[in-house]
Amino acid sequence: MLDQNGYRPNVGIVLCNRQNKVFWACRCGQRGWQFPQGGINYKESPEAAMFRELHEEVGLHAHHVDVLGRTQEWLYYDLPKQFLRNQQGKSNFRGQKQIWYLLRLTGQESDFNLDCSDRPEFDDWCWLDYWEPLERVIEFKREVYEQALGELQKLLETNS
Repeated sequence: MLDQNGYRPNVGIVLCNRQNKVFWACRCGQRGWQFPQGGINYKESPEAAMFRELHEEVGLHAHHVDVLGRTQEWLYYDLPKQFLRNQQGKSNFRGQKQIWYLLRLTGQESDFNLDCSDRPEFDDWCWLDYWEPLERVIEFKREVYEQALGELQKLLETNS
């Protein structure tokens, strides 16, 4: 499902622990690390998509987290041409438009389960300092990560 400009609706998840470290995960069989994220299905709300993705990708349920807030507007990023799976010029897919959520883990680390779907997204994870993902994320996502972390940081400060 793409919007009229070629962007796929998506949610991103910044999950913090009690020390305000952020959950950082490695994509299965790759060297790429990122925050959990995923597409919004037809007629699915961003919040419902966020909880679905949270469970599919890291095994957590709503009772394992507190929702501290979300970005107010869509944040956009374009995929570089070499990552586009263009089917002989038929697709107008450009990238993602995302609503980002800030969550606080209220459960335990033992609640994580990276094997909750038929095709797991991640095979490893760790906690990082809040801004460290900017140094580690693939370059084309860096600007949207900076926008999301900048907006969500205010919510983290008011909920500490």
